[in-house]
Amino acid sequence: MPLINKARTRIAPPDTALTRLRVVITVFFALDGFVFAGWVVRIPAIKHQTDASASALGLALLGVSAGAVITMTLTGRFCRRYGSHPVIVGCAVLLSLSVALPPLTHSAPALTAVLFVFGMAYGGINVAMNSAAVDLVAALRRPVMPSFHAAFSLGGMTGAGLGALVAGSLSPTRHLLGLALIALLVTAVAGRSLLRHEPPAPPERRPREDQDPVRLDARTRRLVMVFGLIALCTAYGEGALADWGALHLEQDLDAHPGVAAVGYSCFALAMTIGRAGGTTLLERLGRTPTLVAGGATAAAGMLLGALAPSVGAALLGFAVTGLGLANIFPVAVERAGALAGPNGVAIASTLGYGGMLLGPPAIGFMADWFSLPAALTSVATLAALAALIGFTTRRVAAD
Repeated sequence: MPLINKARTRIAPPDTALTRLRVVITVFFALDGFVFAGWVVRIPAIKHQTDASASALGLALLGVSAGAVITMTLTGRFCRRYGSHPVIVGCAVLLSLSVALPPLTHSAPALTAVLFVFGMAYGGINVAMNSAAVDLVAALRRPVMPSFHAAFSLGGMTGAGLGALVAGSLSPTRHLLGLALIALLVTAVAGRSLLRHEPPAPPERRPREDQDPVRLDARTRRLVMVFGLIALCTAYGEGALADWGALHLEQDLDAHPGVAAVGYSCFALAMTIGRAGGTTLLERLGRTPTLVAGGATAAAGMLLGALAPSVGAALLGFAVTGLGLANIFPVAVERAGALAGPNGVAIASTLGYGGMLLGPPAIGFMADWFSLPAALTSVATLAALAALIGFTTRRVAAD
């Protein structure tokens, strides 16, 4: 039975069109993970190239955070005004171009500047993609949000695996330039298809959003912030492993650069597997058990990954962490979207990705003050906190 978009008085796309739209959005999630992972596996080489200390690298990574936070606060407005699909395509183009810039820098300040641009694109595309995905989840009436994030993880695993293969044969400049060209080609093909699709708009949510597209009542805002905090605690770990996992393996455990790059690939593979089964898990167990068990599993896995005395044990810890974190972020964002529509998605995504992007600089400072393994145990602490928050909000999550 077709859905009616009352705001635009158009009939929503039929099921086949929704399926095609789901595929295209999934492609952009995968592309985002692929590009991001391609950058992070070359961080050790870029650190050596710029001769940056751990704290200087942390400040440079803060450029990603600053750029992302700025665009995340604005992306919700852009999506409401222009639609989420054009915003996705525009940010994908900027992301593709900016990933080729870090190898061209030879100082920490220059690296900070180009990572600021990269962060702007990364933050914008993630909020826009999640907004589009939440609308589609509502139209499909199934908890398929984890499948989009599974695509992100699969893209990350592929990008990290490719980085591991070429780490010894290609310079960071050639590697990331090739990555940029691939990303631009995928954006050109998938973007053309995405722009032809009208975003679905479930009738039960659209009238309330049209009446008050910006303001939320106090209770709803508090609940959205709670789910955003859960997303922040878990995304912190994802960002930390992405930016510091390879360096930990190479610097603290004397792993070969190619083996070190496999660390993030193991983490991303585990997240992909966990998210691929996320819909079934949510339908059988519910949100609260998924949140609590995931946070506890991630905490145990990260303690192993950070403190293990061997590369093999650390890789196992990374994989367990990935399984634990897999479905927490998508569940938190989906719940925020169900509570408050695109406004909820924007708030929770900003908090969540803020944790992903602000975590790596924090790890850098803690690594200088203590050690990198000790700094990485903060991931376990926040994962446990996410589990605790999920348990205390179990009544809300069950609604």
